[in-house]
Amino acid sequence: MLLVDCSNCRRALELPPGAHSIRCAICHAVTRIAGPRNLQPPPQGFYSSTHQHQPHHPPPPAFTAPSPYNHAPRGPPPAVHGRKRAVICGISYKNSRHELKGCINDAKCMKYLLVNKFNFPESSILMLNEEEADPYRHPIKSNIRMALYWLVQGCQPGDSLVFHYSGHGSQQRNYTGDEIDGYDETLCPLDFQTQGMIVDDEINETIVRPLPPGVKLHAIIDACHSGTVLDLPFLCRMDRTGRYVWEDHRPRSGVWKGTSGGEVISFSGCDDDQTSADTAALSRITSTGAMTYSFIQAIERGQATTYGAMLNAMRSTIRNTDDDLGGGGGGGGIVTSLLTMLLTGGSGGGLRQEPQLTANEPFDMYAKPFSI
Repeated sequence: MLLVDCSNCRRALELPPGAHSIRCAICHAVTRIAGPRNLQPPPQGFYSSTHQHQPHHPPPPAFTAPSPYNHAPRGPPPAVHGRKRAVICGISYKNSRHELKGCINDAKCMKYLLVNKFNFPESSILMLNEEEADPYRHPIKSNIRMALYWLVQGCQPGDSLVFHYSGHGSQQRNYTGDEIDGYDETLCPLDFQTQGMIVDDEINETIVRPLPPGVKLHAIIDACHSGTVLDLPFLCRMDRTGRYVWEDHRPRSGVWKGTSGGEVISFSGCDDDQTSADTAALSRITSTGAMTYSFIQAIERGQATTYGAMLNAMRSTIRNTDDDLGGGGGGGGIVTSLLTMLLTGGSGGGLRQEPQLTANEPFDMYAKPFSI
């Protein structure tokens, strides 16, 4: 493929063979190409200095549908509470040997929670799953990458951002020495077998490092090997009594994995060396990711007072899968009610996973209020 500059934002784009125009997935401008002889090679030094740490991503190949990445909140300046924006990704890998039954349910329940409990505007939530008719909303690698760019683009002090992912996660050998355990953690897009996985280094560079002061990002990652999938510098190591210490995961190389002043807190389904369950053992109604269900359940039951209480409640829910999870008295909350509306198959089995919390800075887990 040949490189051309976007006619508006000057971002380098890869022009597919034979194409005469291309839409920029960031600013949406259409750049028209008169002919091959008009294409110029990238300028000298393009891949050095300021560009060498910026991943380059080709736009989606088809232009028959408008891109969804223009759904940033519109209208007057944000109120005091700031703007709210979310990317929710659920991947079922349907009709493959990797199929998961609960991930799209997870995505629907998370959207319902954000809209009804935390007042996120529906227009500010970008859903990626296989059920979406718009090809730009299918959870393939290029779309997930662009969605993550959209999530943090133009964020301002007071903004609250959420990235929820439910799908397969994996690991691959790290050769830079940046990982304590020697492995990078990865997310597996729908087309990971042909396009590859999304590595924690890229996720960190895309949605963690650019975050400016006053902006808060919560990640909820329901996947295997997801403990440090945002590559955040600090991991809260908590035992079953609720006591904790912060582990320092900053790379020995000195590479910066923090933010540009913003705050990032990530809940993940399990530790880096654990797997995360896709099960019906929790809701007893339908298949869900164990971590997503426990996250929602803690909020519904009023246990999400502080981050320490939240993490303890999530772990307790998963450990006690034989207890009555329906809640007492009034019959459950808004999302539990939604679960009863989702009809799909499931799988049982015991759960051996412990949700983890990582952050860009350590803090007092039992003093800091949970807030999205």
